[in-house]
Amino acid sequence: MNFFLAGLMRMGARKLAANPRVRATAARAARATLDEAKRVARAPDRPRAAGRAVRRILDRLRDGE
Repeated sequence: MNFFLAGLMRMGARKLAANPRVRATAARAARATLDEAKRVARAPDRPRAAGRAVRRILDRLRDGE
């Protein structure tokens, strides 16, 4: 079962990677995720910073940005 799901994930990733618009969106999302991870790593209170990062991400998803 696990191999089947992994194959489906690989197939989906290949299909998405073939679309240039989706690739650009994924690259933008990866950069935003990296920026949030850097912000959390530099924070003196990491658990609180991680919670705030999750809240920012959820707000962006809700607002459609």
